[in-house]
Amino acid sequence: MTVTLTTIGILGAGQAGSTLARVAIAAGYDVVIANSRSPETLRALVDRLGPRARAASAADAAEAADFAVTAFPYRPGDRLPVEELAGKVVLDNNNYMPWRDGSYPEVDAGLKTIHELRQEQLPTSKVVKAFTHVQFHGRSPVRVPADLLPAVVRLARPAGAPDRTALVVSSDHPEAVRLVTRFYDDLGFDAVDNSPLSESWRSAPGTPMWNHHVDGQSREQLVQNLRRARRPVR
Repeated sequence: MTVTLTTIGILGAGQAGSTLARVAIAAGYDVVIANSRSPETLRALVDRLGPRARAASAADAAEAADFAVTAFPYRPGDRLPVEELAGKVVLDNNNYMPWRDGSYPEVDAGLKTIHELRQEQLPTSKVVKAFTHVQFHGRSPVRVPADLLPAVVRLARPAGAPDRTALVVSSDHPEAVRLVTRFYDDLGFDAVDNSPLSESWRSAPGTPMWNHHVDGQSREQLVQNLRRARRPVR
């Protein structure tokens, strides 16, 4: 029996979180979205998203979710709704960008990836790296009107389309990979499994596949570019 998971808890209402909410709703999902302030501050966003969206506290969004998204950078001191996310798949939309977030010695030394650190923050959840190399804003420079759309919209194609692009998924939990593969397909993308989380550095900023994050790459190209990755020495 297949269980249908239809409610996404999105923790983070910035550009990534709000755009992902929009495309998920268009694909038939319900969304409960939270930010670091209060649900009242999200009223205008929820009005734009429509009746399939509502705002909540982070704990309530996590509790209501069939699966969740962390749409904000990793910070060691973050207090996350660990109990409410226990047993659930959590999509981590974070990239390691020291210039933005600061450096973490264990990541710089190649001992851990930023997503393994997120898994440590959520020890009873099933963390999966997802949506980290597709843009949630328009293309720059703009070439044609469609470039004004977020890439997660602009690059989406029906299953089987010859120009369909692929996105990476990495996790220590096979069920999380399967969930994200279905979610990617619903949103118009193929999936390439680059598990476990310890291998997720292969799709980090600066790697060969990252050079194609603006206009995407096919499944075959993505597989080849993941294989070409060399771990940086800092």
